[in-house]
Amino acid sequence: MSAVIEVDGVTGFRDVGGTPTADGAIRRGRLFRSGHLGGLRPRGAQTLRPLVRRVVDLRSDEEVADDAGALIGAETVRLPLYLGSPRSFFLEDLDLGEIYSRLLTESSAPLVAAVRVIASGAPTLVHCTAGKDRTGMVVALALAAVDADREAVVADYALTASLIPAAHRRATSERLTKKYPASRHAWMLATESPPEVMRAALSAVDEQWGSAAGYLRHHGLTPGELAALREALVDTAPATAPATAPAHHSSPRHPVSQGAVS
Repeated sequence: MSAVIEVDGVTGFRDVGGTPTADGAIRRGRLFRSGHLGGLRPRGAQTLRPLVRRVVDLRSDEEVADDAGALIGAETVRLPLYLGSPRSFFLEDLDLGEIYSRLLTESSAPLVAAVRVIASGAPTLVHCTAGKDRTGMVVALALAAVDADREAVVADYALTASLIPAAHRRATSERLTKKYPASRHAWMLATESPPEVMRAALSAVDEQWGSAAGYLRHHGLTPGELAALREALVDTAPATAPATAPAHHSSPRHPVSQGAVS
């Protein structure tokens, strides 16, 4: 299961290593996820530097301008995943399932590019704003493509909301509901990660493309890159002790800003 690691100034940082696969488990210390790094503090940077060599930032130019964030010593690859402004999701009253469907159909190129970075094998952190939707889709596709246990993948996604302090989730939900009164789903878009939504999204991928690996192949990932992804992520003889910090669920000290869906 994912190991939650407290990083000063970052919400929801965790190592997805330990997730069971068909022939082993996801390697520890290879794939991390979190919210944005805009609030990263010196102590948090000290925690991250030994762990992360490459950062995949899925945010838009507007989001980066608001909270740039950086991890000195790690290469940052920017791959904006939303086409247009996230505000449109509230105005169009989309629910999370509809947003994920759009990501899969309209943002296939950056999705594949993000998985390609993971396949390179360097210890990689994937993040967006809250580390929930865009990050969730990239990580879920990467894990599903190497035959990670489906319910474990869903559980990792569902964990995201619980790592956002409850008071912050409530305040954000109330603010967005007032800002977009015509949106029935505003309360959910910014703060929730229901397991059934990711389960349905991955089932839709299976139905349309055969599997997550089939989706990635259809949109440009080569068989060699898929093999590299498996080599990068899957340990067929996993160690019993985690390579990173032990799992714990203490709340981060600096909640992420969630003015829009992640």
